[in-house]
Amino acid sequence: MVVDPKRFLSDLFQAAIERAQPEKCIPQFLPKAPKGRLIVVGAGKASAAMARAVEEHWEGELSGLVVTRYGYKVACKSIEIVEAAHPVPDEAGLAGAQRMLELVSGLSENDTVLCLISGGGSSLLPLPFEGLTLQDKQALNKMLLRCGATITEMNCVRRHLSLIKGGRLAAACYPAKVINLLISDVPGDDPINIASGPTVADPTTCADALAIVQRYKIQLPTRALEILETGEGETPDASDPRLANVETHMIATPQLALETAAALAKEQGIPAYILGDSIEGEASDVGIVMAGIARQVASHGQPFSAPCLLLSGGETTVTINGRGRGGRNVEFLLSLALALDGQKGVFAVAGDTDGVDGMEEIAGAYCDATTLERAWRNGINPQLSLANNDGHGFFEALGDSIITGPTLTNVNDFRAILIDEAPKLDTTS
Repeated sequence: MVVDPKRFLSDLFQAAIERAQPEKCIPQFLPKAPKGRLIVVGAGKASAAMARAVEEHWEGELSGLVVTRYGYKVACKSIEIVEAAHPVPDEAGLAGAQRMLELVSGLSENDTVLCLISGGGSSLLPLPFEGLTLQDKQALNKMLLRCGATITEMNCVRRHLSLIKGGRLAAACYPAKVINLLISDVPGDDPINIASGPTVADPTTCADALAIVQRYKIQLPTRALEILETGEGETPDASDPRLANVETHMIATPQLALETAAALAKEQGIPAYILGDSIEGEASDVGIVMAGIARQVASHGQPFSAPCLLLSGGETTVTINGRGRGGRNVEFLLSLALALDGQKGVFAVAGDTDGVDGMEEIAGAYCDATTLERAWRNGINPQLSLANNDGHGFFEALGDSIITGPTLTNVNDFRAILIDEAPKLDTTS
């Protein structure tokens, strides 16, 4: 039996975050010194920490620019760090994207561009297509975040309305060699969906983006519709010769983070099972499904015997109907708690490995068999909190929020459910 389940689960979450720290995964992927210049560019919540790791392990000269989220800046000597807004882009991100394109223009085949890409880069590199404004991009991001679209769908639309995403940054580097070092925050680890793939070929089309817009009834500006309908926003695909000299390495992923947590749990005598590293869907629905599995383990010892740990990752979505404070991990956890309905011996943690769940500087939260009882005792209706999309307000009131501060990395959501009691079998019949 785990003596302190909350501490145990929080330690697993922290171990998953530590596994994805750039200082641990960057060095082995650094290239040999090029004949020409080494230019470092990048975007994402981990990009500044990635840049620092490059500087610490690179012996030659280098220069560059990366854009990261406000609060995620770290000191670098030769690489300029720009801070910008996430998840809704701002002027700082726009200026950073413009300067980044200028920086990689006019390079030679002897030069190498080292691209440091991580989650959050889509919002941090807003460079609207001709005829669109930053305000158009801001409005689009807000609509995409609210409509329930998956991250894959969101990024498809973003790519085809951008001058830097969907391989356009890599095309601008031509004829220099491009080496991508990616920290994945997306289900399936598809490079095109990490920061909307600024330096990889895009297999999707304007028609795909238009279908997504129509599916979710997103009201685009007239110019944006024109870009998609005419195919003007088509991005470089795998046949584009400008992308022939691009090399991509996945240096940290949700799966590796989950495996690290599983190994730590096993060291402490708790068998761990990874249910999936790319689980998607409505956060509240995933909570109900995971509760069903946990109850089966707790009540019947199936499909695993307790005590055990159920781990999962991915990126769920939240269709916003209320006016609460989000985000998807606490929405999952509140739904899980409601579905478990006080099930004894079940404890859970859910959080975003970047330290920010939704719009809040809160990574996630913790719940156990007493969660609902404590809520009612404090005058909080759990069902109403869930209906109002107010997971953060709910868990904060109970003192069960998990706050990490900026983690300087991002390998998506982390969910851990501990079932610490074996089923009590009826032996009288």
